[in-house]
Amino acid sequence: MDGPTLAVEDLGKSFGAVRAVDGLSFTVRPGAVTGFLGPNGAGKTTTLRMLLGLTTPTQGRALIGGRAYAEHPVPARLVGAALEASGFHPGRSGLAHLEVYAAQAGVGRARCRELIEMVGLGAAATRRVGGYSMGMRQRLGLATALLADPPAIVLDEPTNGLDPEGIRWMRGLLRTFADEGRTVLVSSHLLSEVQHTVDDVVIIARGRLVSASSLADLSARAVPSTYVEAPDRAALDRLCADRGWTARSDGAGLLLEGIGGADVGAAAYGSGVELHQLVTRGGDLEDLFLRMTGESR
Repeated sequence: MDGPTLAVEDLGKSFGAVRAVDGLSFTVRPGAVTGFLGPNGAGKTTTLRMLLGLTTPTQGRALIGGRAYAEHPVPARLVGAALEASGFHPGRSGLAHLEVYAAQAGVGRARCRELIEMVGLGAAATRRVGGYSMGMRQRLGLATALLADPPAIVLDEPTNGLDPEGIRWMRGLLRTFADEGRTVLVSSHLLSEVQHTVDDVVIIARGRLVSASSLADLSARAVPSTYVEAPDRAALDRLCADRGWTARSDGAGLLLEGIGGADVGAAAYGSGVELHQLVTRGGDLEDLFLRMTGESR
């Protein structure tokens, strides 16, 4: 299945004096999971609503396969979306909810029953949605997005309310979609929630683009560190000073920022400094994300 490219071009949206999205441009490629990241209030949901034709841009355009959402004859067959886990009639059952949307997607009741089982709601299919937990509503939203088996999928904070097993299930499902060639765009306000799932990362803050790259390229920008302990602390301090390493106390040892474990071990061996612990810590992507977006942990 070949998914469409999603493109945001100089996109902007103002609500009165508030500039929610400001000159945003990025693309989402098929065959990959793209994380759309930013703090709460960064403009993610507004951007997704413009992409899906639910909000009119003040400037620029958002395209799905080279055309605006509304220009496609049957948009639901091209892109499936779940922007919130609260847009359900509380008196309907989960299965009835899917059947309401099945007509516009051009599918029958059999597809509804297939999806309610696939997302793990088979036992709750006839229960009223008003009694569903947040995680169950997330699953029902995903089922709704998948009704027409679309080649593009857009999900807003899809792991909210899911338990650890549900999060693992969601990650696996998104990975499967991308491996099938679909275009997958997933928003989140935490990089740590999606870093095990995504291939590409688009980061925004205050409505503006901060970074758009592969996850591998973003990871390369995260600074590594090494935790080290030595019985002769004075000798270790001298080694750090001689090498010009930035070190700070961390419990019984030192944390050396920007230095890999192999370099520390080689330098200690060459200087005759005995080490009792040497632990390399990869660059903290969440810290990098927070610095890039101007947030604090």
